[in-house]
Amino acid sequence: MEAAIIGLPKSGKSALFSAVTGVVIDPYAPPEAHSKTVHVPDPRLAHIAELGRPKKVTEATIEFVDVPGCLLDDAKGQEEWRRLLPVVRQADLLVVVVRDFENPAVPAYKDRVDANADFEAVREEMIFADLDAVTTRIERIEKALKKPTKTHDVEKRELALLTRCREALESEAPLSSVITADDEHRQVSSFAFLTEKPLVGVRNVSDDRAAATESWDIPHVQETISLCASMEAEIAMLDPQDRPAFLADLGLKAPAGDRLIHTCYRAGGVICFFTMNAEEARAWTIPKGSTAVEAAAKVHTDLARGFIRAETVSYQDLMAHKDMKGAKAAGRVRKEGKNYVVEDGDLLQILAST
Repeated sequence: MEAAIIGLPKSGKSALFSAVTGVVIDPYAPPEAHSKTVHVPDPRLAHIAELGRPKKVTEATIEFVDVPGCLLDDAKGQEEWRRLLPVVRQADLLVVVVRDFENPAVPAYKDRVDANADFEAVREEMIFADLDAVTTRIERIEKALKKPTKTHDVEKRELALLTRCREALESEAPLSSVITADDEHRQVSSFAFLTEKPLVGVRNVSDDRAAATESWDIPHVQETISLCASMEAEIAMLDPQDRPAFLADLGLKAPAGDRLIHTCYRAGGVICFFTMNAEEARAWTIPKGSTAVEAAAKVHTDLARGFIRAETVSYQDLMAHKDMKGAKAAGRVRKEGKNYVVEDGDLLQILAST
């Protein structure tokens, strides 16, 4: 999964990127997108590996992309936003960072600190970008329909869907509220619409509010989280063994990276399942609701092609009975077919014909 971190200048995007990835962005360098793949923290994988003692342990990963902030109310900023749009569109999920802290040394956007207004400013640009793409495509289809071709039926269906999309965007509704059927998602997948993607809202607060559990109700956002990006970035630079003490002093149970990653997983609707043999224990990321044969395909296409069954045990049952042998003896290991819906934390042993 790829998550793009976007927001207005001085919102704390790069500080959050540093907190999550450990990469420090030079504030004086030319404005370019930076990316880093990080491991998904999941203590369950380590516990599973302790039972089987495999030669290798492979964690799931997520890629974060820090997209430079743009001043959206001037021509230069608009041009920069359009230049960066392809980077944002290729992400699976968008993390929108907004400023919610006072600091006279860091000028605020429009000389005011208003998290909701800043979020709305970013959301409006996402809507405008999608509306521009939809309008351009509609004009091309309408022009094509004036000529006799063999693709009229396909183009008419696309036109009907895009017309609905345009109406939604003109009323400032995201496309995630319009495009709901799987076939419709596939039909517009090449556009990589911004407002169709899952959204995480990050409210960047002052350090004295770093551990506060403040509710933040933003329409059309799957998940929200509050954190102090600058402080978390400083903690990320510490020696790993020193971090827990600093986090405890602040009243935090986990660093920003861990919290944001798990928030992205929930927003993106993905889960983890595990596999283990003598060679490797591994975590795999799949969409929530995936079947056993779809999970098999994630491991290897040959396993999906020759799928027979998946011997399945939940993480909780595996830990309760110490190992796979104990879980089998207790009747907790199930033989599931290809239509079984995989649960988060399942350990699968996939049997397939060769």
